[in-house]
Amino acid sequence: MAIWVEENAKLLVQGITGKQGMFHADKMVEYGTNIVGGCTPGKGGQTVELQGRTFPVWDSMFDAIKATDADATVIYVPPPFAAEAIMEAADAFDAVKGEGVVVCITEGIPTLDMVKAVAFVENRPGVRLIGPNCPGIITPGVKISGEGPSAKFENGCKIGIMPG
Repeated sequence: MAIWVEENAKLLVQGITGKQGMFHADKMVEYGTNIVGGCTPGKGGQTVELQGRTFPVWDSMFDAIKATDADATVIYVPPPFAAEAIMEAADAFDAVKGEGVVVCITEGIPTLDMVKAVAFVENRPGVRLIGPNCPGIITPGVKISGEGPSAKFENGCKIGIMPG
């Protein structure tokens, strides 16, 4: 099994200031995921509190990846904006690091938007896209990027990508 999210992976959360982003980011921090910050356009410079820790927010994925050297991102943005968030993340990972993992949790993204986003990601061979409309990705017993009760993934869990 290939491991896409290593134990020390640095994760960004796109949409971290929203209700869903904040809720699931809090659960990921509780599980032990190494969240290094978030990205919400127009909210750069703000911070969010998760599990008693403070996380910075950037306006763009390019700035966030440059500042944190993030390895992956998880996307919690509304459907009309999700494909653009995927493309922004893919472009930023490609430009800054040459590789990265983009996990999109959002469901209900317009089909033609996703056709465009998938074609965009395909032209960035170092970037992997998981989703959309998925519960996330996990390295069992190590890290979670997405949603799900952490107790389900401790000890003995053999899956690598959570089925939707």
